[in-house]
Amino acid sequence: MVQRDHPKLSIVRQCKLLALKRSTLYYRKKGESPLNLKLMRIIDQQFMATPFWGSRQMARWLRREGYRVGRKRVRRLMRLMGLSVIYQKPNTSKPHPEHKIYPYLLRGLEINRPNQVWCSDITYIPMRRGFLYLVAVMDWSTRAVLSWRLSNTLDSDFCVEALKEALARFGEPEIFNTDQGSQFTSHGFTGALIDAQVKISMDGRGRCLDNVFIERLWRSLKYEKVYLMEFETGLEARQEIGNWFKFYNRERPHSSLGNDKTPMEVYNERIAA
Repeated sequence: MVQRDHPKLSIVRQCKLLALKRSTLYYRKKGESPLNLKLMRIIDQQFMATPFWGSRQMARWLRREGYRVGRKRVRRLMRLMGLSVIYQKPNTSKPHPEHKIYPYLLRGLEINRPNQVWCSDITYIPMRRGFLYLVAVMDWSTRAVLSWRLSNTLDSDFCVEALKEALARFGEPEIFNTDQGSQFTSHGFTGALIDAQVKISMDGRGRCLDNVFIERLWRSLKYEKVYLMEFETGLEARQEIGNWFKFYNRERPHSSLGNDKTPMEVYNERIAA
């Protein structure tokens, strides 16, 4: 996709046209051992089934599966993967003093039209020799994926890029809902929403089920694509995940939409109505 020796387009320009972070282009093996990478993949798959398991229970389960691991190791790997269990966790650390936490606005709200509520989340993507992080922006009512980005770090930049692309292509939602992750409480992310006059909603701390629809998206993506392949490079991961999102949006009927329509079909129909 990216031609390093292109006669007219620099690598920077090609990455911009492809909506690809240069850090993803230069993806290299992470500094984790092969065993840790294997454990991370196993943890990720199990977490899809038991998102209420913390590091203690996950370590117990891994030992029953024959892996000699302690809780500290599992806790570090789960933190590296960005996994957060669904129960309310005690507030043992001070939040960033400049990062405002916004209230949850969706309780009791009937969500029945496009661009009423968007949501976003980050998930871990295993690779053959490392891992990446994926963020997506979804329309809550129609389940359409409006934008997405891959990154090899958990900084906020790739989340802000995905948000700005969705705003540019689809306009502004009334409400944008996320968890309380630092990427979504950052000034860059909330500032873009404030500038667009979008109401900001955030889940209760540690409760991924408040953003249940995008959690289901991750499950479908991983079982239908990610777990069936072992991506070698960031470019391969981006191409295959992009192909799956196109399939999901435009070819794959969604069970919550009557089983005979795709998310983007419903999005476009309701916008035009």
